[in-house]
Parts: sequence; C-alpha cells; structure tokens
Amino acid sequence: MRLVHINLLQPGMKLGKRIYSEEGLVLLSEDVELTSRLIGRLKDLGVGYVYIKDAATEDIIVPEMLQEETRRKALVEIKQQFQSMSGLKTKNQIPHFGKALSGVMNAILEDIGSQKEAMIMLMDMNSSDFDLYNHSLNVCVYTLVLGVASGYTRQQLMEIGLGALLHDIGKTQIAPEILHKPSRLSDEEFKIIQQHTTYGHRILKDEPGIPLLSAHCALQHHERIDGSGYPFGLKDKEIHEYAKWIALADSYDAMTTNRVYKQALLPHQAVEVLYTGSGTLYEQRMLEKFRDCVAIYPVGISVKLSTGEVGVVASIHSRVPQRPLIRVLKDADGQTLSSPYEINLLTALSVMITGVEGVDDTPSAAQSLQVES
Repeated sequence: MRLVHINLLQPGMKLGKRIYSEEGLVLLSEDVELTSRLIGRLKDLGVGYVYIKDAATEDIIVPEMLQEETRRKALVEIKQQFQSMSGLKTKNQIPHFGKALSGVMNAILEDIGSQKEAMIMLMDMNSSDFDLYNHSLNVCVYTLVLGVASGYTRQQLMEIGLGALLHDIGKTQIAPEILHKPSRLSDEEFKIIQQHTTYGHRILKDEPGIPLLSAHCALQHHERIDGSGYPFGLKDKEIHEYAKWIALADSYDAMTTNRVYKQALLPHQAVEVLYTGSGTLYEQRMLEKFRDCVAIYPVGISVKLSTGEVGVVASIHSRVPQRPLIRVLKDADGQTLSSPYEINLLTALSVMITGVEGVDDTPSAAQSLQVES
C-alpha cells in the first residue's frame, strides 16, 4: 500500500483504505477501482491524499494508532456527548458525561500502551474535511503519545487525555454559521470563536469525573508563552504544561487536516511551521520532544531523494523517525524499476529526502499558523 497525492491518481488504481466524509460516513470503500469521474469527485471534496494498492508495495503495512473498533466507539461517544450540549447556556442544562468519556479514555490508553514505542502518525489522511469530533480524538491521541514519552503516570495521562479530548468542547456553544464558516473569519467572528475556551472551562470545571486540570486545558490551550494567546494573554510558566502540549497537538492536527479553504500540510511541513514559533509560541524543549515523536514521513508516502530517485517509505525507525527505510521505485530518470530495492537512510547518511512526490514542499509558515483549530 502506498499514499499518493491526489494529483498523481490515475484511473484503474485501487483504493487501499476507505475514504470517509466529515460525518464519518464511508464515501468510497477499500478495493474500489478509481475512474476519472471518481478522481474528479475526490478533488472536489478536497481530499489531498489517497492510499492505493499496487504490487510493488503490497507488503507495506500502514500502522494505525488506534484499533478501528476503538476509534469507531470513541467517535460515536464524542459526537453523542458533544451534540447533547450543543447550544446549552446554563449549567443546570448541561448533562453529566465524565463517566462515559473516562471509559473512552481507558480504551484509548490501552491501545497506545499496547504499542512498543508509540509515535504520532497521521489519522485522517483519507478524510474529506476537518470536523470537531475527529479533531478532538486526534488531539487526544497525539497528546497522549507526548505524555507517554514524557514519562507521565496513569493519573496524569488521564488528566491530560481528558483535557485534550475536551479541549474544544466550548465550541458546542458557538453558533454553527460561525463555527462552520467555509472561509476566513472576520475580526468580530474570531472574537466570538475565542470565547470557546471560557465556555469549555465553565462546562468542565464542576463536571463529575472530569479533573479540574482537564478543565484548565480547555481554558488555556490557546495561550502562548510570549503572551500573544487568549483568553488571558498568559506567559510561559503561567500556562500549565498540559495546555502547552495540547497547544502543539491542536495546531499540528489543524494544519495536517483538510479544510474547505485550505489543503492539509504533510507532517514534515507542519513540524517546520511549528518550529517558526520556537521560543515565542511554544517551548523549544517541547518542540524537540514533539519532533522526536512524529513520523514526519508517513509509511507509504512517495518521497523524492537527493539521488534523484523516487521511493516509498516502507517503515520508520522509532528512535530516528527522520531517517526511514525507503523502497526505491523509480530511478533518477523517472523510469519505473522492474526490481525495486531498499535504502536504509539510517545507514545511508549521504542520501536525503528532498520532498514528497507531486507536492509543493514550500508552505507559507505565516499562512499556516493562522489556521483556527
């Protein structure tokens, strides 16, 4: 299986993974043969990358951060609980949901704990658009990987995990026409969106089964260490460490997920953008830990090498994710090889990845950081 940019799709290719809509519905099933019409439809929907099957990569397995059943149950529960409080304005109206979401957290932690060395791998490459439920789950999973890598206890993982899962719950109190506006927000609309942090804190702070620190995550995840964030303009040590981790995961997922007005960045591009905020928006040590936990070149993606060859990421070295194992499929002249071979970048130190096939590898950092998650 390999991950192909939408512009490189050709009729006759077979899907390697299902493609989902923003509601979580299956748009196209695995093994569907693509036609010109279907490819055009995927482009219209904003899908950026598609997993396909072919003989040269049939043995390459794309790892999943969560089991499919865990992800499905988590999304059902998140959607149900978020929708149950949509538009509710008084504390007495808000239902109790701490117990249900604690169960979700336990299942997610079990999946992450079962992996020998969990890494942050993209979870939504085959989705058509950003949505609140998938975003909440993605940020939760990414944050938990960072928490595990930081040596957090089970209790701390539950606190930060629930905080990450519920960091945007205040958006249930924002008018849908503003929350789902398919273009850039006006200054006034952005001020309304910013209120989701205080709404979220209000919802969570007295909720049974939700730690108070988790409520602070909802309140502080848009604060930045130079004081440029909101709602209070807190600086550095005034911001809880949990909220700082969630801020990174939140920004990363926002940049690597499709929007109706903006195509997703690839992991290595998003990490590059995050580093432009080192020492101002995010702590340097946290960025370094984040970088070391991210599979910046997803398994299956087609990459260009400094030798001129093109290959597919076959596997990732968890301790040095920037130097994966590459299966070379095309020579320096662009000709498809009859006998592909592999280069281990961990030992072939003179060979570098120079880009991703079919992708402009120079994103605008300033533009990307303006994404409102």
